[in-house]
Amino acid sequence: MSKIKFTGAALLLAVPMVLPFASPVAAENFTTAAEVRPILEVTKPQWIAVRNYEGKDLLYFTNLLAWRCGVSQIFYTVNGGAEAEFMPEPCYEDESTPNALKGDTLESLLVAFEPNSIETVDVRVIYDDGVEDSVHYERAAVQIQ
Repeated sequence: MSKIKFTGAALLLAVPMVLPFASPVAAENFTTAAEVRPILEVTKPQWIAVRNYEGKDLLYFTNLLAWRCGVSQIFYTVNGGAEAEFMPEPCYEDESTPNALKGDTLESLLVAFEPNSIETVDVRVIYDDGVEDSVHYERAAVQIQ
């Protein structure tokens, strides 16, 4: 395996090209559509999860909620029914972790349904810049144990 060796001059030339891309992640609060959209696009297959637990089907929004700052509205449809809005807890923009989940009830993370009733789920988000994104899920693809 060969090693790359930089001379003083080569290192000085390389540093200015790297520095603009080396901004620390902590400097971003992930509170705008521009900041959260790339993450939500990559994690779209995991925006929701479905679980049968204690005699109920639970529709979790946990992953989507972890990046809710920058999203203005979240809508969902179960089995092609009427669209409903999921109301997440607020974004804590004046705190160091604005996307923190502080809800003290399960309803802040999920919606409960009759057991084994969820077959499909459609989710539509509207970002704070007005751009919409949506996805369709089959139960098998998002079911957790």
